[in-house]
Amino acid sequence: MEANAIKLHGNPSIVTASSTARRHRSSILSLHYRNKRFSPFSLTVTRCSTTKSNETEQDSSLSTSSLPSSKKGLVLDLGNDSWDSKEVGSPVVKRFLSDNEERWYMWYHGSSSKQNPVSDSVGLAVSNNGIHWERGKGKAESTDDVGLVMSSCEDWWAFDKASVRPGEVVIMSSSKVRADSSVYWMYYTGYTTETVEFQSQGLNFELGNPERFEKASVFRSLPGLAISQDGRHWARIEGEHHSGALFDVGSEKDWDFLYIASPHVVFHESGDLRMYYHSFDEKTCEFCIGMARSREGIKWVKFGKILGGRKSEKEGSVYFDEVGVRYPCVTRNKRDGSYVMAYEGVDRNGKVSIGLAISEDGLKDWRRVQDEEAVLVVGEGGAWDNEGVGCPYLIEMDGDSDHQWRLYYRGVGNGGRTGIGLAVSVGSEITKFTKQTGICL
Repeated sequence: MEANAIKLHGNPSIVTASSTARRHRSSILSLHYRNKRFSPFSLTVTRCSTTKSNETEQDSSLSTSSLPSSKKGLVLDLGNDSWDSKEVGSPVVKRFLSDNEERWYMWYHGSSSKQNPVSDSVGLAVSNNGIHWERGKGKAESTDDVGLVMSSCEDWWAFDKASVRPGEVVIMSSSKVRADSSVYWMYYTGYTTETVEFQSQGLNFELGNPERFEKASVFRSLPGLAISQDGRHWARIEGEHHSGALFDVGSEKDWDFLYIASPHVVFHESGDLRMYYHSFDEKTCEFCIGMARSREGIKWVKFGKILGGRKSEKEGSVYFDEVGVRYPCVTRNKRDGSYVMAYEGVDRNGKVSIGLAISEDGLKDWRRVQDEEAVLVVGEGGAWDNEGVGCPYLIEMDGDSDHQWRLYYRGVGNGGRTGIGLAVSVGSEITKFTKQTGICL
């Protein structure tokens, strides 16, 4: 089974109310979307109820012959006259297995060419094999729909009133959430309209948060949490920060003072959840990955910086992650119990590639599995991803005879055009990945 429900044994405080402008909620939360209230309904996470379509009833074997070589690796392109027609990225992919069905969910961010200013939202696509994806043009209304599932908040005081991007989805249960079964917990990045002033000394490119492939601006961002019983209708959980975020940036002397982005949460054991996230350290002028820990998934204590950039000691040699690391995706290797982190590395010119690091305990002593080269690089020539590959999401294909790994990622091509791609490991060798091609529906 690829996705298991996690039972929380703590006693989380779901809501804090430090502002009279906030919506009042009871100590036990019933799920609702924005100001609409929904009756609880059953959710079985190992047998997704979305009906298969004729288009996606295909063999799950990977093929590189479906599309021309310039599209190699592409599995989700921009939408056509839809909510995600301008940009897509931040894939969060889950695989559900049962005795007679295999089902995949992908949450990702997108924006429309009709929006001014641009605002990122979260959408859902589904698949029978993780290669050929069904998507929707507009908002997902019913529990079987696909499409847009969460937009930025409408409250003036909220930390996520400008844009939202998914970081991770964990399936957990808690005594403080009224639901018939386990619930999807989405950790996400929320962006405000507040810009951050800083000195970018030594950078050869413009810093952006979120990254745009036009004029770059750095907006304040913080981590948030929303929960859902069907993966489509989401209720925000207000954290301890006055804006509703789970926690704040650090003080001026801290490495994560500018912003906090891309929260990725891993369940280690009962009472020990770990959030990996990134920021930009103005003092060292590099992107870094840090960690926070929690007993129940809502109140977090920062652990500190765990991985940063590196400079080569060899003359004429340049690392692909010299200016830092960001967008961590951490998973636990089911074979040896070690922690594997896929991350986006940034070089001195702002070019992004994907690297991997391993830690025995997931806390410290992260060891990169590659030397100077990334494990996944940009495409050649006129490839759709010839400008950058990043925002990785790593899945261990447990139960398959060849113990394969899948790496989903955001690709950037000419003119800043984005798409979501897929690469697979060469057998169980996690240091070698090849791009594969599916059919975009």
